[in-house]
Amino acid sequence: MTALGPLLTAAPPPLSDAAAAELALRHFGISGRLKRLTSERDVNLHLITPTQGYVLKLANPAEAAEVTDFQTKALLHLEGHDLPVPRVIRTLDGATEVATPDGVLRLLTYLEGVPQHLTPRSPAQARSMARMAARLTKGLAGFSHPAANHVLQWDIKQASSLRPLLPAIADPALRALAEQVLDQFDATIAPRLGDLRWQVVHSDLNPHNVLTAPGQPDEISGVLDFGDMVFTPLICDAAIAASYQIDPARPLDSLVNFARAYHGELQLTATEAQVFPGLVAARMLTTLAITSTRAARYPDNAAYILRNFPASRDGLVALSSLTPTELATAMEHL
Repeated sequence: MTALGPLLTAAPPPLSDAAAAELALRHFGISGRLKRLTSERDVNLHLITPTQGYVLKLANPAEAAEVTDFQTKALLHLEGHDLPVPRVIRTLDGATEVATPDGVLRLLTYLEGVPQHLTPRSPAQARSMARMAARLTKGLAGFSHPAANHVLQWDIKQASSLRPLLPAIADPALRALAEQVLDQFDATIAPRLGDLRWQVVHSDLNPHNVLTAPGQPDEISGVLDFGDMVFTPLICDAAIAASYQIDPARPLDSLVNFARAYHGELQLTATEAQVFPGLVAARMLTTLAITSTRAARYPDNAAYILRNFPASRDGLVALSSLTPTELATAMEHL
């Protein structure tokens, strides 16, 4: 378990609905109906009032307070940009966070929309996702924070440290493929990370963190959950988003479809384009390794933890059918 780190091995903090309602009223002066939301390591509750929806968030106590502040400051930074992200609600005293014995408490606006994972997929939706990912990266450009360099195992640049988790992947063939992808990452991608552009990025643009407009599934209308933000090569953020947009029946076409749309909004360097397919595969590997390990540790929450496992498994198998020459040629012609 040590390879996961303390944050991914800590259970969410205990917080009853009654206690949450009391905290919301005492610190923010807001009351309403509470609906518990799923979360990997924090407590998130939808606070519903007649005029506005909010998300009351209690951070896992294993998360350093400066990391929570990092997330809050990023949202404040993005208030100056035209992006559909949550807004930070101040307390009655004007603060953006409240320190509690069970973790840092925050209140954000609730974004309405249809979660992407509930919508039909299409190339047009993938292009919209790519453009939104690029816009968000541009919005975060120039943002800095002392906690931006914190270590998070979901960060693709940490893939090399996942090797102890691979035995948790139950299927032998899939486990062997994961080992092969990790070997390739160590040999051909990790040595080139220093040649890439680095900045703070969202780092978790999966379909459960993305909203689409009601009745318009090809339009991305919201981005949630900034809990995995980190300072890393910016192309890693594009790779993370792309890893959930790969069509197993058309892996090369869907990879290029995403990359071209992203490139049209935020032009990639030649080196970034070259490592992009390998980073996409590395993210899929990361999802397989971490979710397999955490699901075994927390079987009661396994359904939530494994929600992205099938897409990553199918995508990784499909990408592995492509030759390095096919991938390199495609990335040269974005």
